[in-house]
Amino acid sequence: MAHQQPPEPRPNRLPSFIEVLDRKTKPPVDLFSFYIYMRDQQRSVDYLDFWLDVSQHTHLCRHFVSELRRSILVETPDLEKTASKRSSYILDHMGDSNDPSGPSNDPHNEEKIKDQSVSAFLRQDNNGSNHSPQSSLGSRRSASAMRYGERPPRPSFISRNSPTGSDSSSPGGRVVARADIRASAEKILYTYILPGAEREVTLPHGILQDITVAIEEEGRDDPEVFDMAKDYTFQAMERDAFPGFLRAKVFGNIVPPSRFLRLVLGLIAFFAGMWAAFILIFLDKPKHIRCWLILPFTIGVYSLASHQYHMDPLLALAGLSEYTFCSFSRIEEPYVRKMMMRRASMVLFITVSIGVALICLFIFVPGHRL
Repeated sequence: MAHQQPPEPRPNRLPSFIEVLDRKTKPPVDLFSFYIYMRDQQRSVDYLDFWLDVSQHTHLCRHFVSELRRSILVETPDLEKTASKRSSYILDHMGDSNDPSGPSNDPHNEEKIKDQSVSAFLRQDNNGSNHSPQSSLGSRRSASAMRYGERPPRPSFISRNSPTGSDSSSPGGRVVARADIRASAEKILYTYILPGAEREVTLPHGILQDITVAIEEEGRDDPEVFDMAKDYTFQAMERDAFPGFLRAKVFGNIVPPSRFLRLVLGLIAFFAGMWAAFILIFLDKPKHIRCWLILPFTIGVYSLASHQYHMDPLLALAGLSEYTFCSFSRIEEPYVRKMMMRRASMVLFITVSIGVALICLFIFVPGHRL
């Protein structure tokens, strides 16, 4: 049985994209935060959902083959006499179903080889097996339901409390059937691939055509059907979305609606302070009355600096990061926390310096009554 290796520590670097997808990172650069970022800021969460659903399908296939291997070993100890050598080899070299499912371009080729073995076995099983009428009827019903929008709810991939590699494909210990794999492949096809699908993702025409032909004409449902599409979406998210996600979560801790609110508040407070300061000067008010200018100038400068630097320094120093408007999470990733503290100190120093300069200027300037 394969054992999952703990994630390597990252004391002096930011996490990679594959580490985020494999749930090896902590807030604010975890998978949950990336999902929210793709949904609210990139407006392209369908690509992430597609990648996660394909990973779910791969995990389902692994679980099916692993359970099949266990059942065959229990029922027929002499596997060589009851199955072909090809099936025996594939089944004997299958890993545990609890291994995390990474993308096909994972630098560790073990996962890719394992997925190829699973696909080879499923293709052989699909070509050589005689499905029962009940299984065929169930598959047709599943396909029909998905064509008309009656999709079963997708399991959650973004729960903060779900452990890495959890067996979400078989809730309650339910045995995965061959029809479940077929239904999963058709669900992905009808949800993301076909033209006019409910959540159609933009993929090269050749990839779309290959997937459609493989599932609808060749009857395939193995993980390799979606390999090219999965790699394409992975590279697109890594190139187009992930750098912006890191900038938003490592160099800032507030979301765009909060930034806009701080901009409005900062401008109102700053111009109110300027208006009050000139009134107090031209009315020749004493300095202890002008000290009230500290309040609007402090609020204005602090809010404008937070908008400019995408960061609320006091929240950052308190170890908080905003993932949706007025919803916060703790900054748990060590290197991100260290960078956040350093940047928050710089922003706070700039804010205090500008605020003190403005306050001193308008408090100590000589008054002149008009």
